[in-house]
Amino acid sequence: MNAPTQVQRIAVLVSVGRHPVSGAPRYSRNDAAALELGRGLAEEYRAQLAVIHAGDAADPALNDYLALGASEVQVLACAGGEDAARALAAHVKDYDLVLTGTRAEGAYDTGMLPYRVAAALGRPLVGSAVDVDIAGGRVAVRQFLPKGLRRCVDATLPAVVAVHPLANAQPRYAYARLRAGKIRPVPAARCEDGAAAAWTLGAVERKPVRLAAAEKRTGHARMLSATTTESRGGNVVNGGTSVEKAQVILAYLREHQLIDY
Repeated sequence: MNAPTQVQRIAVLVSVGRHPVSGAPRYSRNDAAALELGRGLAEEYRAQLAVIHAGDAADPALNDYLALGASEVQVLACAGGEDAARALAAHVKDYDLVLTGTRAEGAYDTGMLPYRVAAALGRPLVGSAVDVDIAGGRVAVRQFLPKGLRRCVDATLPAVVAVHPLANAQPRYAYARLRAGKIRPVPAARCEDGAAAAWTLGAVERKPVRLAAAEKRTGHARMLSATTTESRGGNVVNGGTSVEKAQVILAYLREHQLIDY
């Protein structure tokens, strides 16, 4: 596919988040950052901006995106047993740039949607974006890395970009924009998810516990690791089958007594 010389259509995919204390539905902060970056790009390059959600058009949380600057939210009717990623990919196939959050909040928050949309479209994906710019038919992204590091990468348009929660964007809520915007249901291709029947959805009962190996280094070594980016050891396995790679991971977990089988 030939890269466009100038971006003309930008899509921002938004989801419904949940308040961490009350559990009430609200906008997703990750998607709000993507919306703010999309609005800036659309204004700078005079591109058409579309804000798209797959789900229920009656969800009150979608009104928050109107207040955050979306003049309209297009809603693809998508039930629980349907594949939202494929429905979204089919709807945004003609857009030059697709922006998403890194993941949803408190609902379908696996973080796989940007990858699945990019795979369905056959387009490059750039994740953890804190800044996005467009030049010469390419999208330039500054990525978030641990310990305050940043990395600049670019990809040929059309592309999919997942925006990091710490992106350089400050969404502003305005009630007047909420009253002026509208939620518009649009027809969507029905995409049944064959694996949906095997899953049971419910509220989160406890937070996941991150596995961490016991620290055996001296205090001086730990202080140095906090200020440098040197490797802390480990094995890099590039060759072999998926079973052999899984065995290496399993051996590491057993060595550090992170699992008992």
